[in-house]
Amino acid sequence: MDGSTQTRPTRVRYGVVGFAVLLSVITYIDRVSISQAAPAISEELGLTKVQMGWAFSAFGVAYAACQIPGGWMADWIGPRRVLTSIVVWWSLFTAATGWAFNLVTLLAARFCFGLGQGGGFPVLTKTFTTWLPQEERIRAQGVMWLAARWGGAFAPLLVAWLMSFTSWRRAFEIFGLIGVVWALFFWRWYRDRPRDHSSPNPAELELLAESSETASGHGRVPWGRFLTSRTVWMLWLQYFCVSYGWYFYITWLPTYLQQARGQSMGDSAWLAGMPLFFGGIGSLFAGFGLQTLERWLGNPALARRVMAQLGQVTGGVMLIVSVQIESPVWAMVAMGVASFGNDLGMPPSWGVCMDAGGRFAGSLAGSMNMAGNIAGFISPPTVAYILAATSDNWALTFYISAAVYFVAAAAWFFIDPMTRLDEDA
Repeated sequence: MDGSTQTRPTRVRYGVVGFAVLLSVITYIDRVSISQAAPAISEELGLTKVQMGWAFSAFGVAYAACQIPGGWMADWIGPRRVLTSIVVWWSLFTAATGWAFNLVTLLAARFCFGLGQGGGFPVLTKTFTTWLPQEERIRAQGVMWLAARWGGAFAPLLVAWLMSFTSWRRAFEIFGLIGVVWALFFWRWYRDRPRDHSSPNPAELELLAESSETASGHGRVPWGRFLTSRTVWMLWLQYFCVSYGWYFYITWLPTYLQQARGQSMGDSAWLAGMPLFFGGIGSLFAGFGLQTLERWLGNPALARRVMAQLGQVTGGVMLIVSVQIESPVWAMVAMGVASFGNDLGMPPSWGVCMDAGGRFAGSLAGSMNMAGNIAGFISPPTVAYILAATSDNWALTFYISAAVYFVAAAAWFFIDPMTRLDEDA
């Protein structure tokens, strides 16, 4: 055998990215499917807009509550056991959404579903921190979020297609089964430390030697340091702000298209997917474009800040523009550009968690995603109450979201994306 092949690293680490990408698609199909099914669910269960808003919100509060525990558990006992367990759990309650027979049972199913999904992305971030060298992590986040957003983009079409020959109840059961299958394959293949896996060659293990040191926290999470860090507080604030507006896309958007824009269920399905489709492209663009921007600016920290701020300002401006456009298609294109801007900030945000969090990347990622999903708890019922108080003034909800985007952009002036917070912890 050619000696050069003996020293060339294998690419087993990309299998980790592959599992993350596939789970991201499953995650967003399970999460977004309720938005397309919401009119049918509301009609069958006799729910008002406000009640449906709280059903959306039940997921958000549980999802937010489990971010830190999920990330902390991954730091402590490793992603393999944590991720397998939570995927099986949330898949069960994805199916249970289809078994709801009134508001209370729907709230319970969505709350338990959120408990499971809460740890998903913090644990995946932990796998990247352990299994990828630093220069590959941001790109992997870009690819993962592209998959997540595109999973959400095609979920309305998938739900509409399934509901054309079966009920919304059966559709949720099918989605739940897919997650269980993923968990079985992941448990069989994944190992928490690269050196415990049978496939990487010595060259790849050497490449991952420094990353492998982050496999477990080896101590207590430095919450005191996190809580006194301006970077962490501003990271939480900006993620809260971008999540507030973004949650509209996976909750109220199909209803908005059907009721305010006069679209049929079929037309609303593909139009509702446009923001997430564009968002995925934004994630991929940021994940791969950051290195080019870093070379141009000569400063990695500044590059991440500029990318995120450009995206958040774009998100706010284009939401306002979308309201002014009469054509539903072109309004969704404008909203798609807003979502593209939103997701330019995703790889930089999660990159801060990996690089600043170090050994405690899972815990820091969990805390950031918790902040974002507190917004996910607040946003859906807030929209419902605004609509109820203003005779369905949808435009006002967009103006509020745009203003919140601008706050997110300002927060990035105070974030240091590169300095590690786990040293000596």
